[in-house]
Amino acid sequence: MRTKMLVATATAAALTLAACAHAPVAPAGSANAELAGLGAEHVKVGMAFDVGGRGDKSFNDMAAAGLDRAKKELEIEVTETAPAKGDDDVRLATLNKLVESGNNPVFAVGFQYVNALKKAATAHPETTFAIVDDDSITANNVVSLVFAEEQGSYLVGAAAALKSRSGTVGFIGGVQIPLLQKFEAGFTAGAKHVDPKIKVKVKYLSAPPDFSGFGAPDKAKQIATDMLDDEADVIYAAAGGSGAGALQAVAATEGAAFIGVDSDQYTSADAAVQPAVLTSMLKRVDNAVFQEIQAFVKGDHAGGVRRFDLKTDGVGYAASNQAEIAGLQPELDALRQQLYDGRIVAPTKP
Repeated sequence: MRTKMLVATATAAALTLAACAHAPVAPAGSANAELAGLGAEHVKVGMAFDVGGRGDKSFNDMAAAGLDRAKKELEIEVTETAPAKGDDDVRLATLNKLVESGNNPVFAVGFQYVNALKKAATAHPETTFAIVDDDSITANNVVSLVFAEEQGSYLVGAAAALKSRSGTVGFIGGVQIPLLQKFEAGFTAGAKHVDPKIKVKVKYLSAPPDFSGFGAPDKAKQIATDMLDDEADVIYAAAGGSGAGALQAVAATEGAAFIGVDSDQYTSADAAVQPAVLTSMLKRVDNAVFQEIQAFVKGDHAGGVRRFDLKTDGVGYAASNQAEIAGLQPELDALRQQLYDGRIVAPTKP
């Protein structure tokens, strides 16, 4: 693991003064004059989205939020691509195009880029690549951004058990892979911490080599309906864009509640279904993307692994729906502190 330290204010000021003779003048009133002085305006950042792309109200939108923040605050240029539909060759072509367009660093959003990124990183050693949700690549120019999804899922699992009146809750996963099983394991453990007798129904939308589960809202809606008919009254969907279908089913069922994933899906939900969103497991891909771009702008171009957990504001739970979540927060925050301190260790495997 590598640790990136923010430059202290005094040191930053000294560097800025020393560089004045050579650095371009930052725009008047810019809150990022220091970064502009370090050449931030010359940085071009490329981003290749995962299945769903912008507008999925989940994983990709969080990555896009970090990119948008960096564009605004760090005064960088941005190039982004639509989701790469197809095999590894298509993904490799997508990454190569971003590099050839002068982008550095280049972000690959999602583990499905891993094989393509290995080849791209070897072919372009002068380019820094960052991949979200994979830490299997060891290369000097590859940064892995990974998360403690089990911790955030533990908290929303506890919320599900506190909210449930039937004693049955459901988990819908996009694809049955170890990454998504971290969500399942944490959710189940959190629910059973609150109620050891609670029943947790689990269903995945697809299994490798079929990754369609991240883009199958109709299928998620049917599975959610089946769970609701079988007494589940709180459903957690960790399935990317498919979660919208599960939310529709929950919203149409009186007394049922939905738990979103990655982004705060209460704030992004349509008004008709918004009240059904109890909370969301927050996976702060936006923070990870922004911090990596910020580090690059400040001169850190090295590879390595960055892990985001409760201690780094990498995961958590949303409290936007105060009408529903407020009464649960004291217990959830107590559990959050225990996870933070290590007194509770959320499992990563079911």
